[in-house]
Amino acid sequence: MQKPTLSEPVRRAIVHPLAIRATHWVNAFAMACMAMSGWAIYNASPLFPFRFPAWATVGGWLGGSIAWHLAAMWLLCANGLLYLGYGMATRHFQRRFLPLSARGVLRDASLAVRLRLPHRPGAYNAVQRLMYVMVLSLGVLVVASGLAIWKPVQLGWLASLLGGFDTARHVHFFAMAGIVGFVLVHLALVILVPSTLLPMLTGRAAHGDAKA
Repeated sequence: MQKPTLSEPVRRAIVHPLAIRATHWVNAFAMACMAMSGWAIYNASPLFPFRFPAWATVGGWLGGSIAWHLAAMWLLCANGLLYLGYGMATRHFQRRFLPLSARGVLRDASLAVRLRLPHRPGAYNAVQRLMYVMVLSLGVLVVASGLAIWKPVQLGWLASLLGGFDTARHVHFFAMAGIVGFVLVHLALVILVPSTLLPMLTGRAAHGDAKA
């Protein structure tokens, strides 16, 4: 990346609009609350022969964890609807997540493994596009399965569509695990390319590319 000279002031452009930044951080908070309260709820009736450590949970007891989970659920759903509405109204999804092809994903994955993947603030490479499309799909699935678990009688059709109450619990668990996995990869990428963090706070970034 060519550095600006003293006679060339650094030009900064808006790469993340306020709506995207606000929904991103609200979503991060809500997802953390939902995951940690969900782990506490899981511990009360485990699906598998393991439990999450108490320090990774919130709520203190089953009733408290359920209260946390439901409160975070409403926040997450409201924030998600705002994000979807903004994304469709401004064509944000089309600009940031498309085009998407298997060839592009394989190419960018190969470059990323060799630490040669170029990065431009506000622009997503093919691997990032695929990950965002996948996590949005998992978000829809985790909400649908969560509603089926929460209201299995009133929403019996939804529970049946997911294979029944017990299957819906497994779907919910694995969908949440996929989202947590996405978050871990996302944090790892921020550590590898820390210059991506400031634009998500201020919305602005200097012109030019950075190497991942």
